[in-house]
Amino acid sequence: MGEQGAFLKIERQNFEYRDPADRVKDYKEFLVPKPVPELRVQGARCMECGIPFCHNGCPLGNLIPDWNDLVYRDRWFDAIKQLHATNNFPEFTGRLCPAPCEAACVLEIREGDAVTIKQIENSIIDRAWDEGWVKPLPPSSETGYAVAVVGAGPAGMAAAQQLRREGQRVVLFERD
Repeated sequence: MGEQGAFLKIERQNFEYRDPADRVKDYKEFLVPKPVPELRVQGARCMECGIPFCHNGCPLGNLIPDWNDLVYRDRWFDAIKQLHATNNFPEFTGRLCPAPCEAACVLEIREGDAVTIKQIENSIIDRAWDEGWVKPLPPSSETGYAVAVVGAGPAGMAAAQQLRREGQRVVLFERD
């Protein structure tokens, strides 16, 4: 898992932000993406805790050390499979989430030194989209049942997605 002792010799590298004067001119990402070698080094900092508290910090129960290790080992396709195992929509949940997983990281005992979980997660899904690994998964057969899902937040959309993959006809309701 990661590089043994890497958390002792590699410092956390935060995202850089685009200049606000440039950001107001477009709708592009406001974070400057990190190059793959830097992301791999940051993934190496994950220290294979006996009890990975980042799991408890994550509202989705993401398997964070697993995909950190896969990024470190340059196995990005496996990393997106691991990320999708617990998160239906990392392309937006990973951006909206305030990253309580980082606050729960054992390395956060030294404030501001947690593994860069959020930036690694965002980079995994961005690469998956760039490489064409995110594809629709239509049902293999229809069940003939219809289901209503109330609430189009992340949980409602994930429920609707899973039900549709099982062959249910799904209607998603949102109060607005």
